[in-house]
Amino acid sequence: MTLPARGRIVVLLGVLAGLAAGCQRGQPAAGPDVSSTRPVATTAPGPQLSRFEYSKIYMGMRTRLVVYAIDETAAVNACRAAFDRVGEVDDAASDYRRDSELMRLCATAATRPVRLSDDLFTLLSEAQRIAELSDGAFDATVGPYVQLWRRARKEKRLPAPEEITDAGKPVGWRKLRIDSTTRSATLAAPGMKLDLGGIAKGYAGDCAIQTLREHGIRSALFEAGGDIVVSDAPPGKAGWTITLVDAGPDMPQSVTVQNCGVSTSGDTQQFVEIDGKHYSHVVDPRTGVGLTTRAMSTVIAPKGIWSDGLSKPAEMLPSDKVQELLKHFPGTRAYVRVLK
Repeated sequence: MTLPARGRIVVLLGVLAGLAAGCQRGQPAAGPDVSSTRPVATTAPGPQLSRFEYSKIYMGMRTRLVVYAIDETAAVNACRAAFDRVGEVDDAASDYRRDSELMRLCATAATRPVRLSDDLFTLLSEAQRIAELSDGAFDATVGPYVQLWRRARKEKRLPAPEEITDAGKPVGWRKLRIDSTTRSATLAAPGMKLDLGGIAKGYAGDCAIQTLREHGIRSALFEAGGDIVVSDAPPGKAGWTITLVDAGPDMPQSVTVQNCGVSTSGDTQQFVEIDGKHYSHVVDPRTGVGLTTRAMSTVIAPKGIWSDGLSKPAEMLPSDKVQELLKHFPGTRAYVRVLK
């Protein structure tokens, strides 16, 4: 498994402690038929388990499961259930689908409290916690800025200052209010558009891995767009080995992990150059501008929801601030490198 990265300066932050992934479970929903996807099976050392791999499109990208199971039937049944679970998260959190729970919440303007599903409540609550602890470097209300910069990348045109100002009026994590007693949300400003793209994939991985465990699959990997969540090590192995490409002399070339989330954020593929200046697809919620300092972060955490949610603040914040942030998430570490 390879995470794309190019780096020359590395900061190692945090301490790796005991790792255990988990997630809440929502209401069942119809899911894809994975039995139509032909598995790749190879005999693994140790217990009599075979390796199977399946992929489906969710959250606007290829989502992949690798599992070790006693036979193809067990693998197909478990992965079908896991993909169903990923579909439930997509139903709740997608910012591309107008019919998702998240987009329905935004469409109501939510001037009154709106009760949330378990999945959306978990995601928004954790998003708000990370937003507060990162001083707004992570912000689920960043949607208007994201839309503006998606258009900028497409048109290769820098947004005008007044466009950034207008887009920023409904942005600000304090404008999203979560009531943990009623498990509801209120949006305090008109035109708010929530974006959970920086945390939902990791959470979906947590949920997929938990579902696989419930179906007897103890060794599995979930991957979606740079976010990975794994359970126990493959048979006969110490863990899942993830290679950090062009990692540089001051950081490990690979990490071997189990029962954790691994997320990478950076702009090696998604960026735009305007008037000779490099702008990342990652938008700083505090300024409304795509990042111009080229950096990449890889975060390893006990949960995918943490590794995903923390990877962007780790890319944006100074190293001492990242160190302070990670103290609130035991068992989490980050590798940050400045790119050439």
